[in-house]
Amino acid sequence: MAGTHGGPADTSDAAAGRASGHRPRRSFPFVPLMGIAWFAAAFYPVYYMFISSLREQGDYLDGSPWLPPLDPVAGNYTEVLSSGLALYFLNSLFVVTLSVGLIVFVSFLAAYVIARISSRAVRGVFTTFLMGLAIPLQAAIIPVYLLIVEMGLYDTLYALIPPQVAFGIPLTVLILVNFIRDIPNDLFDAMKIDGGGHRRTLRTLVLPLSRPALVTVVIYNALQAWNNFLFPLVLTQSANVRTIPLALQQFQGQYGVDVPGLMAAVLLSTLPIVVLYIVARRQLLGGLTAGFGR
Repeated sequence: MAGTHGGPADTSDAAAGRASGHRPRRSFPFVPLMGIAWFAAAFYPVYYMFISSLREQGDYLDGSPWLPPLDPVAGNYTEVLSSGLALYFLNSLFVVTLSVGLIVFVSFLAAYVIARISSRAVRGVFTTFLMGLAIPLQAAIIPVYLLIVEMGLYDTLYALIPPQVAFGIPLTVLILVNFIRDIPNDLFDAMKIDGGGHRRTLRTLVLPLSRPALVTVVIYNALQAWNNFLFPLVLTQSANVRTIPLALQQFQGQYGVDVPGLMAAVLLSTLPIVVLYIVARRQLLGGLTAGFGR
């Protein structure tokens, strides 16, 4: 009874443990500390951009890089907005919307066919998509330029959409194919028994279950199209068709760089992607980890 209620038996067990050299384990908050360190390392660049955007151009190096300025100014944001950033924002939004819409639509239909129909022709198409992953974007820029000129799309926003779609489809197809293959075959068999064809199966079964993967590829391709610099640089030249990455160049002069203005412009240009991630972060994480726990 004494051992049951923590009496002499417990004391003797503790003494025996010390005698044998075994010490009680102490819990150390390693994981929380690592999480805090990672958050600080990831958040500091954003914090530095923000406090730098509140400084004057002539004294942005004065003071501590860890602390905000004593006299913050909002003139950099006013200058950025008055320099045409709204137009460049709309241009980027137009390109991203059309590009991502075409990429997801074509890739989703192709992934369903590849995942559910087994034939030599379908396997050949899938192999062709996979070969597209091995082509660097920089290696194809000259053929892309010639094709865009021949199509009469040079120096227009429409010139940025076909190459963006072409380079975004291979990886998107690969992600969606692996996700659709993870859907249990029993669900497809049940749809066949109910008399559902491919169109109904796509709409009522595959589309709802593939939502995490679709959100993942939407965010990934939107990020790629939003930050793309090479296509606007090569395929456009007029100021009214600039996108956000190309427009950031105007804050760099011949003999210097307007660092506070550039930081303000970069911070404003990242807001849409940050908002998109915050809204869809749960489904994004679900799509990134899909298939690993099955």
